[in-house]
Amino acid sequence: MELKGVIVSGTKKGAYFMSQAVYRSQFEDKLNFKPYIGTLNVEVNEEDVEKVKKFMETDIPKIKGKDFFGDVKFKKAVLNGKIEGAVIFPEKTRHSVGVVEFIAPESIKGTYNMGDGDSVTIKIED
Repeated sequence: MELKGVIVSGTKKGAYFMSQAVYRSQFEDKLNFKPYIGTLNVEVNEEDVEKVKKFMETDIPKIKGKDFFGDVKFKKAVLNGKIEGAVIFPEKTRHSVGVVEFIAPESIKGTYNMGDGDSVTIKIED
């Protein structure tokens, strides 16, 4: 599945949750990389929101959260055809279904000089 959208600022809570050992160790084990502490938020184009809704209804792998943190669904993905990582869907989130979070081994904004308003494409593995 391919999603198109633009980078948007997040709530800054992704860094907190991605720094928790309960998530970091499971992501590292299941994705074979150590995620950067933070997420890249992508507001998908209006025509792709339905794709995200339908995708969320499928059987997606899940990382078990601890106590009040909640579980996180995830799927390997590639950003802009070259940046390997994963999309994550926290069960407890303040984002609308139209905002997808992407994680990678490095800071996307810093390493690739990207920022809010930049267009991106996310290809989610089948």
